[in-house]
Amino acid sequence: MQLSLSSAAGAVGSRTRYGVLAMIFLVTVLNYADRATVGVAGPVLSKDLGIDSVQMGFIFSAFSWSYVLGQLPGGWLLDKFGAKKVYAWSILLWSLFTMLQGTVHHMGMDMVLFGLPMAVAALFIMRLLVGLAESPSFPANGRMVAAWFPVAERGTASAIFNSAQYFATVLFAPIMAWIVHAIGWSEVFYFMGALGIVVSVVWMRTMHNSPSEHPNVSQAEREHIESGGALLSGSASKTASGPKLAYLKQLLGNRMLLGVYIAQYCVNVLTYFFLTWFPVYLVKERGMSVLNAGIVAALPAICGFAGGVLGGVISDWLLRRGHSLTFARKLPIVVGMLLSTTMVACNYVGIEALVVGIMALAFFGKGLGALGWAVVSDTSPKEIAGLSGALFNTFGNVAGIVTPIVIGYIVQTTHSFNGALVFVGAHALIAVLSYLLVVGEIKRVELKPV
Repeated sequence: MQLSLSSAAGAVGSRTRYGVLAMIFLVTVLNYADRATVGVAGPVLSKDLGIDSVQMGFIFSAFSWSYVLGQLPGGWLLDKFGAKKVYAWSILLWSLFTMLQGTVHHMGMDMVLFGLPMAVAALFIMRLLVGLAESPSFPANGRMVAAWFPVAERGTASAIFNSAQYFATVLFAPIMAWIVHAIGWSEVFYFMGALGIVVSVVWMRTMHNSPSEHPNVSQAEREHIESGGALLSGSASKTASGPKLAYLKQLLGNRMLLGVYIAQYCVNVLTYFFLTWFPVYLVKERGMSVLNAGIVAALPAICGFAGGVLGGVISDWLLRRGHSLTFARKLPIVVGMLLSTTMVACNYVGIEALVVGIMALAFFGKGLGALGWAVVSDTSPKEIAGLSGALFNTFGNVAGIVTPIVIGYIVQTTHSFNGALVFVGAHALIAVLSYLLVVGEIKRVELKPV
């Protein structure tokens, strides 16, 4: 049923699915860059607005409060209306709200809203709106990869779009740091928001939900995708009348999926540390300038990107070599998460270059082990691929609420990031244990009739 990549290369007339993947990658780069804007601008922004570490932790977490709450409704919208339209609106709205964050410095600090200075409260609210607008994005990514790629290519495809989070740092952290340094922190939000509006138009004009809807897909490519086990339900569903509680109960009652959900929460603890507090760590704990921190942050991210792509390639290679799906997915995840625990060693190192090297290794491991979306594509019930991905992303992004706040309290209380690195590294270890002891065999979940 599965074709090797070499034999597939001769059989498939067009390569439209790779263009689809490239567009998903581009949009996900923008997605993560917009999440990271506050992290890059944070050292200067917090000083200008008088924000302490705890308040900054809550602002960092605001995105994830609404992002998590929007997952299940977002998944239902994807199942109901299809990824093309829902994603286009998502990009447009999160870009507009990103731009609006740049206006908060015009609000007087003597004005109070919800007990907070107006500028701080407004920034928190705008981050909430960005998170809500972005909530369908990753379930849409998983849904489109499941519709466009056969099983034997899905690990690589999922790893590529997931590695966009590192490429976002590589590409945009230096650019955003330069804008903060040379122009001002508000202009970072204006720049990223305007870029997103342009991308939303490009997405709507070029993307299609599934191979059956795309005019440039050859018959040979369509047959290759179909015979390889793709879920051919990328379009809007006529039967998706709303999220069904019985379906959610079945997903939550599955031990394999529950283990995957726990592991994804732990993996995202690392993600949100790097997205939010890592630039602040470089500035406040390691004494770098904002500009230097933006450049240095790109170096570990390059390693994360390399690890992310390599994890998917290795997983699919193992699958083609005849190993089980379970072994092919778990090996990169376990090895990668173990490598990520090395970040704790930074607590015992004073040499700046060595700190960057250790963080680069941890970033590489995090990328190598970030195959959760491939596992979701492998396990989601065909009837509710959007809802299944949304539930997975809900668990994962609770870490985006918890991590920034906990680290904020640790830094505020101890005046050090040492405890924060232990907190993050311990979650990488828990992810390993979850995949080894809880997940068991990785296989497609079959829904019971409701």
